[in-house]
Amino acid sequence: MESNKHIYLKLFTSTFLISAFTFGGGYVIVPLLKKKFVNDFKWIDEKEMLDMVAIAQSSPGVIAVNTSIIIGYKISGFVGALFTIFGTILPPLIIMSIVSLFYIAFKENIVVNAIMKAMRAGVAAVIVDVTITMIKGVTKDKSIASIIIMILAFIAAFFLNIDVMLIILFSGIIGGILLYHNIYKKGKQF
Repeated sequence: MESNKHIYLKLFTSTFLISAFTFGGGYVIVPLLKKKFVNDFKWIDEKEMLDMVAIAQSSPGVIAVNTSIIIGYKISGFVGALFTIFGTILPPLIIMSIVSLFYIAFKENIVVNAIMKAMRAGVAAVIVDVTITMIKGVTKDKSIASIIIMILAFIAAFFLNIDVMLIILFSGIIGGILLYHNIYKKGKQF
């Protein structure tokens, strides 16, 4: 069995390197965490990893950090979780600190501006894809109330410039009322 120091070092360096050299967010990092801790180290089995990702995804916060916390805790308890947290959050923190120091130089650099415009286009494409997927999901259920809420939320945000947090709050309240109505008034099960 490996010593605790060696395990902590592996936890930290693995999550640090994965976080430092992976672009695209949590859904890109999670498969790399699986490869490292399931396939390479064999510290976790495949089913456990899927369960961990499901828990991390349903928990508030960043999925990469949540998954790292669960992996670290599973492997070496609270201290292991601390090592994986720091290993995961330090690379973006360091990179963003450096970028903020040189923000003015980056802001006025033609090459950096071109890259940022290209990244905006990529982000826009991802947002459009997610929106289309969500619309398909809502219309697939054929719930008239959900479709109306979706249309009204779009109108409120896009045309009326209402704060998105208010839209989410009111949509949640309406959804809760509809759920209550469906369960208790109509006797439907969900």
